[in-house]
Amino acid sequence: MCALFGWLDYKGIVSDRLLKKLTQALANAAEERGTDASGIAYVKSGKVTIYKRPKPAHKIRFNAPNGTRAVMGHTRMTTQGNEKFNYNNHPFYGHADVNFAFAHNGVLYNDKELRTERHLPNTQIETDSYVAVQLIEQQGKLDFDSLKSMAESVQGSFCFTALDENNTLYIVKGSNPMCLLHFTELGLYVYASTESILKKALQKTGFHKYPFEVLNVDESTILKIDRYGFLSGSTFEVQESFRFGKWTDWYDELEEEYYSQQEELLLEMCSCYGVTEDDVLLLLDYGYSADEIEEMLCDSNLLLETLCAVRCEEEFCCE
Repeated sequence: MCALFGWLDYKGIVSDRLLKKLTQALANAAEERGTDASGIAYVKSGKVTIYKRPKPAHKIRFNAPNGTRAVMGHTRMTTQGNEKFNYNNHPFYGHADVNFAFAHNGVLYNDKELRTERHLPNTQIETDSYVAVQLIEQQGKLDFDSLKSMAESVQGSFCFTALDENNTLYIVKGSNPMCLLHFTELGLYVYASTESILKKALQKTGFHKYPFEVLNVDESTILKIDRYGFLSGSTFEVQESFRFGKWTDWYDELEEEYYSQQEELLLEMCSCYGVTEDDVLLLLDYGYSADEIEEMLCDSNLLLETLCAVRCEEEFCCE
């Protein structure tokens, strides 16, 4: 449970001050899906620059330089690769026909197999996500074809983003969530993994007052937004997630660890939504999954109705 977030400004209407505020607001809101590490990527003087730290977003001051036209961000909940070693954190550098930054929300479980099969170079980076960068680099290009090939090679859950040195943003949508907004009058695209992250950030910065269009990003879609705001797309074949042979036990253990950490994060963040740890534990004990509870936290009415119903049933069963 990580989060992707960012924006692309293609008109230059919005002030640098407000865009910096938007970056920080998005990062802070994205903590709902990960507090182990946070980072952003942007282009400075024609070069991709990455700033990341093994800290929650609210403890980091994200300050891209004036004139930045796009920011690509990530907040991390660790599943593979110790976040204390900053090279394991997102975004990652990539090098093809253009230099780029790359981030991933999800879990890949055939990364070691791919490194062996495709003869990918050894690296100190332990994170499963980095195999996607290596697959793109091996093809020597960052474009629809290389992203399609990569997306059809990896197994697991994912949504990927990439930002190249020309301020072109790519979104590769697998089974993991992604929300994209277009403020046409402002010449601004804003995205995040969930609607709740966007709502919090837009309200914090005042962007919710401006008209915007919600752009649906379907599974198996690759979107490209260039520095002029032109949007184009392609598709890829969704791979069936097979779980057999030597990968079964490894993936089951990883999945169990992932959801255990997700529950811990819910307990840590629940007070921000006006509920207690006991409320979250009650829902978990009743049988709701961490994903379902996370959705409830973003809908206060649903959360209160569910808690009320569970408590009533618990009282009834005790009589």
